[in-house]
Amino acid sequence: MAAYAHPDAIVSTAWLAANLDDPNLRIFDCTTYLLYESGTGRPYSIKSGREDYDAGHIPGAGFLDVQGELSDRTSRFNFTMPAPDDLAARLAARGIGDGTRVVLYSRKTPQWATRVWWMMRAIGFDDAAILDGGIDAWVAEGRAIATAETRYAPATLRAKPRPGLFVGRDEMLASIGDGGTCSINALAPDLHSGENARYGRPGRIPGSVNLPAASLFEAGSFKLKAPDQVAAAFAAIGADKAKRKLIYCGGGIAATLDAFLLHQLGHEDIAVYDASMNEWAKDESLPMEVD
Repeated sequence: MAAYAHPDAIVSTAWLAANLDDPNLRIFDCTTYLLYESGTGRPYSIKSGREDYDAGHIPGAGFLDVQGELSDRTSRFNFTMPAPDDLAARLAARGIGDGTRVVLYSRKTPQWATRVWWMMRAIGFDDAAILDGGIDAWVAEGRAIATAETRYAPATLRAKPRPGLFVGRDEMLASIGDGGTCSINALAPDLHSGENARYGRPGRIPGSVNLPAASLFEAGSFKLKAPDQVAAAFAAIGADKAKRKLIYCGGGIAATLDAFLLHQLGHEDIAVYDASMNEWAKDESLPMEVD
C-alpha cells in the first residue's frame, strides 16, 4: 500500500477545527476562478475569489490573491512566480514567517492551494499544508463560518531558494525525446489530445503524457484521492522515481497539484513549467503534437 511521504503537508478539517486557536497558525483562502472564454483571443478571464471569501470563510482565515498579489507583475503571462526575495517579502507582509504554521485552502479544487504551497516550497518555506477538501468539506460538515476579514501582523521571512522547482520553455524543449524525463500535462484530456484549442494552437508538448489534475481528487468532496490510487495513476503514465518529472498545464496552476502529489509519493526531481501553454501554444517556433 502506498502512503504519503509528507503527511504534515495535508491537514484534515478536524485537525484545523481543533487548532484554530493556535497563535502561530496562519490560514489563507487562495481561491481564484478561471472564466473560460471563446472568440476573445484569450483562454479565460481571471476572477479573484475575494467576493466569496467576504461572504463566508473559515474563522481566522485571511485571503491571498494569487494573480493580483502573489504573481510577477512585470510578466506578460498570468500567475508567474515572482523573484524569491519578492515573494518572501509579500508573504511576510501577510504574517507568514519563521515559527508560523500555514494552512492553505481553496474552493472546488485544491489546485490554488497547491500553487501557493509549491511557491512557498520554492523559496524554502516548509511549514505549510493544504486543507484536504478545502472550504467545501468544511461547510459540508456544518462547521463555523466567519465574514470578518482577518489580517495577521507582519512577520519576517527570508527566502532560501530551491532552484529547479520551476522551469521555462528551454528546459521543456530540451526534454523532448529525453528518455530520462517524464513530461506530464495536467490539463483535461480534450486539451491534451488537441480536440480543444483553448490556448491557441491545439495539442500538447511532444512526447508528454496526460494526468489531469482534476482526476486526482474526489469530484464530490474535493478531497485528495487515496495514496494507492494516486500512485497507480502516476505509474500508469510512466512517472517512476528514476525519471525527472516536468509538469505543465495552462498557466502553472493545475500542474502544481500533480507536482504536490508526486512529492507526497516520495518523488524528488519534480518541476513545474510556469508559463505552460499560455506561452508554448502561442509560440509558433515551438513544436506541438496532436492525436
